[in-house]
Amino acid sequence: MSGEANAAYSSSKAQNYTMIQAFEWYCEGGGVHWKKLAKRAPELASFGITAMWIPPPTKAAGQESVGYDVYDLYDLGEFDQKGGKRTKYGTKQELEEAIKVAKEHGIVTYVDAVLNHRFGADNAETFAAIEVDSDDRTKEISEVYDIKGWTGFVFAGRGDKYSKFKWNFNHFTGVDYNENDGKTSIFRIQGDGKYWAEGVDTENQNYDYLMGADIDHNHPETSQDIINWGKWIVKELGVAGFRFDAIKHIDKSFIAYFVKTIRAETDKPKLFTVGEFWKDSIEDIEAYLESLGTQFSIFDAPLHYNFKEAGDRAQEYDLRAIWDGTVVQKRPIDAVTLVDNHDTQVGQALESWVSPTFKPLAYALILLRPDGYPCVFWGDLYGTGGDNPQEPVSQLADLIRARKLFAYGELRDYWDHPNCVGWVRTGDQENGRDGCAVVLCNGEEGFKRMEVGKEHANEKWTDILGWHQDEVVIGEDGWGDFRCSARSVSVWVKEGAKGREEFGKK
Repeated sequence: MSGEANAAYSSSKAQNYTMIQAFEWYCEGGGVHWKKLAKRAPELASFGITAMWIPPPTKAAGQESVGYDVYDLYDLGEFDQKGGKRTKYGTKQELEEAIKVAKEHGIVTYVDAVLNHRFGADNAETFAAIEVDSDDRTKEISEVYDIKGWTGFVFAGRGDKYSKFKWNFNHFTGVDYNENDGKTSIFRIQGDGKYWAEGVDTENQNYDYLMGADIDHNHPETSQDIINWGKWIVKELGVAGFRFDAIKHIDKSFIAYFVKTIRAETDKPKLFTVGEFWKDSIEDIEAYLESLGTQFSIFDAPLHYNFKEAGDRAQEYDLRAIWDGTVVQKRPIDAVTLVDNHDTQVGQALESWVSPTFKPLAYALILLRPDGYPCVFWGDLYGTGGDNPQEPVSQLADLIRARKLFAYGELRDYWDHPNCVGWVRTGDQENGRDGCAVVLCNGEEGFKRMEVGKEHANEKWTDILGWHQDEVVIGEDGWGDFRCSARSVSVWVKEGAKGREEFGKK
């Protein structure tokens, strides 16, 4: 992500890949979402979506739960447990159909794996525990005493189908509630050699415990059952990868073991994996990636926070700093770039919603450049629900289409102004792909003089978004003056470019 004008970056491939987070926090309940995904698949494919990250498909503690309070990994909406057979999103059969239809339209599926904790236990058990300080999980603040915690999972509705393993307190490291007296605290479960996981984030000195009944991944029975589930769900659903929830709180050695084992034992060495290591620290993220010993992708949280700051500060923000301290700048092959997600959306605990005015610029930055694997948020494409619903991002589908059709070839950067930046993608003639010229302004209207190549001399180029009505005639020297309206983005392509008709007559 060079900040110097005319820096070149090679990128030649037949197709650009684009992921969608195929849900938002307030998606409609009642078991309709898997059917919606199947219905939307042709449309998403036409935009240029090639993969979808689906919400947790596993049975949660409540039937209308979003799914991160996981109860049974092996129940995908098949068994009468926790309020019924279906999950919030539908039945297993409907899930299988959605994945099948998506695949028929060239969209693969990544499943959300919630492997840190469990909720909705079937019974409470008595065991020895000790309270710890919530701000310093290594600091004990009580004596060891017996508590009664919700740690017994027997899955009566499923029985022994798919897995015979039943969970008890030995398979967890901590809980946050004592049924005996109703006390809420962080209780570390006692046992031979049992302690918080070591390979976790150091916030609160040790951030192993997050919520619910915290899984002990060092217990051999626990580890084996989760590995078995990983292999099972890949084969059962035919998914192409995993999104891992809350990896800051899971021993990184287990994540590495899971990824390596599933890739090897399902004969899918390129199985895609991405983790939610939600922290605005490139140093901590790089250290995590270095420790795994296998390729692993990370959501670019630092980039999201740069987008948030850029949107909040408007023209006071220097666009040339947008890549500073980001995963896509430091480790582009490992970066999954994003603008917002279900945690940052309005109404959530981690709310840090990027300004709607800046969002089109942010999406142009992640969709129309070579580096990173962009993830589009369902809530930005279709809008969000909840008490404070948000409108879709204007013409986001067209920006995704622009990636599908025109974001190919060499990158020429023109990154020489704090409020107006631009770049050219030269196209991929070998694969019949035309290029584009992109200009962003977070202040007043601006322009960039950029080189598209002498082979384009005398061609007329226009903005496929239609946000700038001028046309640019390329000079004999292959250069043109490409404009952008105030606080906007323009994506310029030549008249008659292959696929141009998908944008209508603009």
